[in-house]
Order: sequence, then structure tokens, then C-alpha cells
Amino acid sequence: MKVNEIFHSIQGESSFMGWPCAFIRLTACDLRCTYCDTEYAFYEGKEMSVDEILRVVDGYPTKLALVTGGEPMLQKDVHTLFRALLERDYTVCVETGGHVLLESVDPRVHKIMDLKCPSSGMAHRNNYDNIRYLTSNDEVKFVVGDRADFEWACRRVLEYDLPSRVRNVLFSPVYAKLPYEDLAGWVLRSGLPVRMQLQLHRVIWPEIPRGV
Repeated sequence: MKVNEIFHSIQGESSFMGWPCAFIRLTACDLRCTYCDTEYAFYEGKEMSVDEILRVVDGYPTKLALVTGGEPMLQKDVHTLFRALLERDYTVCVETGGHVLLESVDPRVHKIMDLKCPSSGMAHRNNYDNIRYLTSNDEVKFVVGDRADFEWACRRVLEYDLPSRVRNVLFSPVYAKLPYEDLAGWVLRSGLPVRMQLQLHRVIWPEIPRGV
């Protein structure tokens, strides 16, 4: 499979925020979100076998592994990678845009699925059928760019009763666009059981654009 980068850092998002983590960033994405901060993963990378990936990951002092992208679900061998990590007793997470069908993902994998808000320019690509494959092991994330995005996300939370389906519903502000305090106020006033999150790695290493 084509790998953009592998690195060891602090997990900056989701319920695993703050934990040391091995990141496996796969190459390729068929979305073009307006706020994308990983455009370098569209094409850059090198071919690596699952065994080669495992040798790198096994060198890190952590048993938490995140497979991300790009869009990792586009790579046909990603399920082999999931199984190999699980067999090595890793806690495995995958970050996905959610437009690629998730039916075949091993249920032991923690799925962190984006639902794209309108300001992303990609809301038309959301595959709502994937919600049926989410469990209390999983999380749904909305990246919010403005008030219209927030209201749109709130409607989706209620329409699909997401808090009863998944472990966490995450609302994250578009970095350097939506002030944190604006989103915090909206969440507080909404009364919805959702979790606001920041990108912790950007707080710790604001000047480092990748590899953290």
C-alpha cells in the first residue's frame, strides 16, 4: 500500500486525545475539502508492505495505532493492515471521511467518521448509509466552519440520533477560521450531548504542519 508518513506523536483528536499514538498516514483522497490540512497526502508517499509498516510501528513505545489519510479506506489492503495490528494487540483507530462504505471494517476497529459540513464543499459526498455500521465503539466528527455548519450538524445529530448510536459526537472548529469561543458558546446553548474538541497537536506544535 502507498504510505505518506508514519510517525509517533500525541493523538490530537477524538476520545483518545492526549494518548501517545503511532500514526500511519496513507496516500490518496478523492475528496477536496476547502479546509484540508493534509493536501500533501493526496499523492506523496511510497509503497510499503504491511510487514514493513509493522516494523516501523513496533518501534514506537505505544499500543495505540491510528490509520488516517488522505482517505485510508481507498486502499485495498487497509483491512489486512487492521487485522495485523489487532493481532499484535494494538488498539486500532481509523479516521475516514465516511463516504467509502464501512461495512467490512473489523468491529474491533474504532471508526472515527467525518460527516462533511456544507462549508467543506463535500457535504454532497456524505454516505449516510454508513451510520448503520457505527457502534458504541465509534465516533462521528463534524468540522464546523461557521454558524450555518453548526446548525446543519445539529440537525444531523438529531435526525440520526447519533448520541445513542456512537461513543462520542465531536464538534471541531475549522483551524484558524472559526474562533474556539464561538463554537464553545454554540455547543453550550444547544443543549445537545456533543463534545467540543480542538486539535491538540496544533496547540502543542502550532508551527509544525506535519509529522505531529
